[in-house]
Amino acid sequence: MFCPKCGSLLFPTDGKFSCAKCGYERGITGSDARTARVVRRDERPSDMLVLDDVTETMPKTHVDCPKCGNGEAYWVMRQTRAADEPTTRIYRCTKCAHTWREF
Repeated sequence: MFCPKCGSLLFPTDGKFSCAKCGYERGITGSDARTARVVRRDERPSDMLVLDDVTETMPKTHVDCPKCGNGEAYWVMRQTRAADEPTTRIYRCTKCAHTWREF
């Protein structure tokens, strides 16, 4: 939320928003209140579906499936680790639907 007079950031203090730069103040209204749901990291589902069943529009590449030996698979790239790490290539076999990944 920004100050309408000077454009600085408004901070909530003592039940109102105030601007540290110009001294503008206004009350906190019901529309200012927001509710956020916090989910702990250990509460996430352990199995995360990376590729869904709609694969018709996904790109294909020539790579050997480690399970059935088929030479074609759907692929996606996901950032599964830190931003300074390379992306993870995730493949799904077009024949047996086996999913594997390469780092």
